[in-house]
Order: sequence, then C-alpha cells, then structure tokens
Amino acid sequence: MKEIGLGLLGFGTVGAGVVEGLQRNGDLIAGRSGVKLVLRKIADLDLERDRGVSVDRGMLTNDAMSVIRDPQVHIIIELIGGVGIARELVTEALKMGKPVVTANKKLLAEYGASLFALADANQVDLRFEASVGGGIPIIQALREGLIANHIPNLYGILNGTCNYILTRMETEGLPFDQVLRAAQDAGFAEAEPSLDIDGHDTAHKAALLASLAYGFPIPLDSLYVEGIRGMAREDIAYAADLGYRVKLLAVVKKQDDAVSVRVHPALVPQDHMIASVSGVFNAVMVSGDVVGDTLYYGRGAGRLPTASAVLSDVAAVARQLATQSRHHLPAFIPEGATPSMLPVDDISCRYYLRLLVQDKPGVLARVAGILGEHAISIATMIQKDTGRAGFAEMIMTTHVALEKNCRNALVALNALDVVGAPAVRYRIEDFH
Repeated sequence: MKEIGLGLLGFGTVGAGVVEGLQRNGDLIAGRSGVKLVLRKIADLDLERDRGVSVDRGMLTNDAMSVIRDPQVHIIIELIGGVGIARELVTEALKMGKPVVTANKKLLAEYGASLFALADANQVDLRFEASVGGGIPIIQALREGLIANHIPNLYGILNGTCNYILTRMETEGLPFDQVLRAAQDAGFAEAEPSLDIDGHDTAHKAALLASLAYGFPIPLDSLYVEGIRGMAREDIAYAADLGYRVKLLAVVKKQDDAVSVRVHPALVPQDHMIASVSGVFNAVMVSGDVVGDTLYYGRGAGRLPTASAVLSDVAAVARQLATQSRHHLPAFIPEGATPSMLPVDDISCRYYLRLLVQDKPGVLARVAGILGEHAISIATMIQKDTGRAGFAEMIMTTHVALEKNCRNALVALNALDVVGAPAVRYRIEDFH
C-alpha cells in the first residue's frame, strides 16, 4: 500500500486531535482510502507540554520550515492559526508544490484569494473542510454533494459560543454577562471573547461558504457584521412570546445578479428546524434549486470533531497523490459572470422593534405614523408593563421593509419626545 508522509504544523488542541485520530483510526482510513497516512514530523514552539497523545520525540521540531522542505513530507497540515507565520508557511508549501490542509478560517477569509490563486498556479490543493463548522462536512457538500444546484440562499449557525449563550439566556432567563462568564468558566468562550460575540468568527466562515456557493472570493469587508454583545434577555423572552427564537445567523442570499452576505442576531420561527439547534452545536441550511432545503448539523468545534474534518481532507489529497492524479479542483468555480455585492441598505426583510415609550394616548399613532412615512407597516404589536412609572414597552413586528428605510425610521423614532430609550431592532428571517 502506498505511504503518504504528513507534516503537522501546530501541535495544539486540534493538532493533538489529528494525531489521536491517526493513532485510533489510521488502519480504518487506509482500508477505506487505499493509502497509508504516515505522520513524519510535527512542528510547534512548545515541545514539552502534555497533549494526551504519545509521539516519537524524533518527530518533534521547532523549525516549521524544515517540515515543509522535508522530501518525505508530501502533505502539509497547518493548524497554527492566525495570519502571521501561518501565511508564510502555507505560501512556502504551495510554492513547493505541496498540498495544504488547514483549519484556518481567518487566514482564508483575509488572504484566501491570493493563496487559492497560488495553489491553482502550482496545480496543488488547498483544502479547508475544518475551517467551517468543525466536524460538519459542509465544504464537501457545497463543492461536490450540491454540484448540480444553484444556491439561492444559505443560513448558518456557525459559532458555538454564541449559540450556547443564547440558548442559556432563553432557557434559564439569565442576563448576557452572567452566561458569558459561565461560558468562559466552562471553556466554551475565550477569556477575550470579542471574535465570537461580536460576530467576526461567524463572518470569516460566512465569507468562505458564500465564496463556495457563488464561485468567487467574497471580500471580508463587504459583509455586514453585528454580534450579540449586550443582548437583553427581555428581547429573547419577547421573541419567544411572538413565536420566535433568537440565533446569531449567517445569511447568504443571491438576488438577481447580486449577492448579500450578513451576520447578525435574527429571530427565527420556533417550529423551524434551524431553531432547534441549541448549545454549542452548529448547523448550516443550504437551499438548492434542484434538491430543495438541506441541513447539516454537528459539533462546530473541539479537538476530535475538527480533527475528523482535517483527516477527511488529508485522505482525499493522499488518494490523489497515490494515484498520481493530475486533476486539481479549483477552490471556487464561477457560475458565469461574477455577481455584485448587495449593500446591506438594499436588503429587505421583516423586523422586530422594541420601544420604551410614555404610556399615554396618541403615542402609538405617532410611532405608526413615522413607520408609515418610511414605508414600514406593522404586522403585530404587544405592550408590556416595565415597572417604570409612566412608561411602557411597545414590541412590534413589521411586514417586509427595506433596510435603509428601517434605519432612517429608527433615527426619527429615537428623536420623539415620548421615547425614553434608544429603540431596539432585530431582523426576522422566516426562510420563505
């Protein structure tokens, strides 16, 4: 059986998971793929820390470049993370004609266009299944399983930290800050959680999925990104009263010749399958014009789920090398003319609005009047007692309206003398 040598860059949590996966199921992979995967070298700055797996000390090195240049290493696995040294190492490997498997979503979201172009120029693969959704095989689904479909829309719950926080806020009625601290204590959130709770981690993943769906690199700065930092438990409770659940959602849509990619908290119907995704789990719903709706669900992070995705890519590349296949799959395959990016101001959806207003006659008429002036009509409205003398909370949902109209309406509403606090607005996704 043909042996393919592997070089592992980064011996952290996922790197140790890759080693464990090889040690546990190496024979299984060989039997299924017809190729024996042999780990030749591991590079990391810390060679002493216990990772829970045993490896030959002769494999370990601090010199990552020596791993890339080793003639016995045929595939490079990059699990360092970040966009510094990882970018240099991936670039060098591709220039040398060595395929790379990575889980580095940030690197690909920010520098993917140039790295994929380099891979194409050298006719080698740059694979990244583990960069989105942990162990969920969503990249393979978009590249191969849905190859016969145009993708009109895609929705994703792509950050386990945020989903854990929102789930506990809903089920236990706890405030955001308390659940964030609990998530940090449980290891579900970083000590510095901005990347997760401000939506940027989800944005990196959304950009990659959109690029695959529509066949061109999506510029990261073209995304609208809004996180869940400081979300009020009242809004989650009111959403439930209205029949919705709040999720941090990646929304990818194609409208005519334009693509919109956005990340923000959204109200989703409680009876929809994506609303049932709870805790640290992830899910991606992809609509195909031939197949219809499909859902991909699983653990979005973690040592072994992510390692599983890494090893699936490694096995696929190893099979190509072993058979001396010259077939190289480009990262993004365009459907035709490259579509434009739709500005967030030009999207249309329904909205949830919460207003703290003076509890007196005529207020609803003034609020409705401003909404009407901006072509926004009210679908439902409930009023809640706040416990604050003379004030009530007005909770509304709207019919479909233009984003820029909603934004301008909020400015006008906040300027009313009967409004006691800035209006709260979230988008509603009904999946129609």
